[in-house]
Amino acid sequence: MSKVSVHQNESLEKALRRFKRKIEREGILKTLKARKHYEKPSEIKRRKQRSSPKSI
Repeated sequence: MSKVSVHQNESLEKALRRFKRKIEREGILKTLKARKHYEKPSEIKRRKQRSSPKSI
């Protein structure tokens, strides 16, 4: 769980921007979007195989 504390004399908008940046760096949004819909196990395997580097 990500937390961002608001510093003294800091606007809420600035703290919200820091929070969004932190969430993006941790990859939480990407994971959330991936889990939004059910993905069959065969689709997961196929996606992982496509993204892995192909060795010769």
